[in-house]
Amino acid sequence: MLYDMKKHSLKFWIFFWFASVVFLTGWYLFWNTRSQGVSSTVKEVVDFLPIAKEQKREYQALGAVGDFLFKSDDKEKVFLVLFQNNMEIRPGGGFLGSFGIIKIKNGEILSMETHDLSNFDVRVPNTLISPYPIHEILKTRFWKMRDSNFSPDFSINAKKAEEFYHLGKGQEQFDGVIGITANVLTSILKISGPISIEGYPGVYDSENAILSLEYQVEQAFEDQGIERGERKNVMSELAKEIEKRILDFSVSQKVELVKILLLDLDKKDIQFYFKDEELQKIAKQANWTGIVDHSWNKDYLMTSDANLGSFKSDYYVKRWIEYTVDLSREIPQAYLKITYQHTAKQKDWMTRDYTDYLRVYVPENSWLTDQKNFDNTKFGNESGKKYFGAIVRVPIGTSKTVEINYTLPTELKKDYNLKIQKQAGLNDIPVVFHLIKEDGTLDGFSKTMNADIVLSDLK
Repeated sequence: MLYDMKKHSLKFWIFFWFASVVFLTGWYLFWNTRSQGVSSTVKEVVDFLPIAKEQKREYQALGAVGDFLFKSDDKEKVFLVLFQNNMEIRPGGGFLGSFGIIKIKNGEILSMETHDLSNFDVRVPNTLISPYPIHEILKTRFWKMRDSNFSPDFSINAKKAEEFYHLGKGQEQFDGVIGITANVLTSILKISGPISIEGYPGVYDSENAILSLEYQVEQAFEDQGIERGERKNVMSELAKEIEKRILDFSVSQKVELVKILLLDLDKKDIQFYFKDEELQKIAKQANWTGIVDHSWNKDYLMTSDANLGSFKSDYYVKRWIEYTVDLSREIPQAYLKITYQHTAKQKDWMTRDYTDYLRVYVPENSWLTDQKNFDNTKFGNESGKKYFGAIVRVPIGTSKTVEINYTLPTELKKDYNLKIQKQAGLNDIPVVFHLIKEDGTLDGFSKTMNADIVLSDLK
């Protein structure tokens, strides 16, 4: 494998690049089947395993993707990798500080390039106007690649990122797009164990790595006498150590690596968009594409947060959701509460009062009837859903509950079902659902959301 990091001085989240290398390497080492198609081998094994249908679908999808990436067919595959900093949440998973290009042929990583979007976006012409409310809050009139993931649907973001790449005179034609959040690095370190780096203080582990690296490259380097132009060398050193650890993994560690990356796929910390229609279909069936479910025709809910100018405050912002549906009324009523708690104590180099653009996606033909802390509401349609949107501000050390009441289409009362889709980059979200049935009886659930939730699947 060739690590073409060269001499780029990139933002902190270039480090995601190394997480993606480990991610791909882990698959290659685990499957390590070059003489025949991986997917066929996996299918034969999985069919006999005493596991749930959903798990079988995931392992079969893993085999199909591994087969596509690593089979010996003399075809070069090129992927655009989007590194999403979910400490600064955006609808697609997190702020885009950098992107990478990876080329694979016959199971080998031929080359990797990385690009700092603060530099690349200068090449993108000022032709597209930024979506609301980026212009109003960030005073950024023109839409560039760094803000391309402004939809909760990863397939839309992937296409938009590729569009901006070509507007910036990028020459590559991609076979697909991969989105990766910071949580993937944490996952890798859970398997590799803590890592110390010569010349740098402290130990990087799954509990502290993200925050410690952020601090190292933004603040600590000055106290250590490190030149600004060399402050990100720590990432390269950490990447080399991770590479060595991965290559020395035991069989059991390789298995654990695949297991934990499957969890990251479920959580949408890794998202795929493939140009190959059959492969995209397989990935979609495994819920790895981050697509808003267009075909779902029952009750639906998805909340989408966009941190606008609040630095890395999402590290401190907690949120939880309470959703109540009353089917006993002639027209079904929905009552949604979203609570935000800003747990930071003071402003610092990474924290500010929280400014969020919240969009709530609901079934088409829903109608907003009342709201609290959700002023100047905007309305729109996207991905076959209706959304309500508004700017929500949460000062440091405070909590705020957004309340949104709306009617649902009457036809949803028949054979009621609900799907709640999770936003990429936001994990461990407490969700409480109350259902008042037509006869007045109660139903519902309380769950921590780390994947999409379907009511009928919980029964």
